[in-house]
Amino acid sequence: MGTTAREEMRRFWERNERSGRPLSPHVSIYKWSLPMAMSITHRGTGVALSLGVSLFSVAALLLPEQFPHYLAQVRALSLGPTLVCSAKFLLALPLCYHTWNGVRHLV
Repeated sequence: MGTTAREEMRRFWERNERSGRPLSPHVSIYKWSLPMAMSITHRGTGVALSLGVSLFSVAALLLPEQFPHYLAQVRALSLGPTLVCSAKFLLALPLCYHTWNGVRHLV
């Protein structure tokens, strides 16, 4: 009579524990390199940009007023130039990085 899946799994785990082999390659085994970090950042900026554009699009469809009304509300907050420039930089950085990293990849 054959063995059950549970028995096979138990034997497999016992054999791995006795041999001391790693189960599978893990991130902690690899040394971080610049291309690896750039690839992860490229994917992260791509996800962030797609979520940002999606949220902006949904907001544009669902909010009752037009864009100039909301822009006037932001201007009425009288934010300092440092905060405004920082916000613009934080909005432009992912777009620039993702674009130039994509061009670098294509080249």
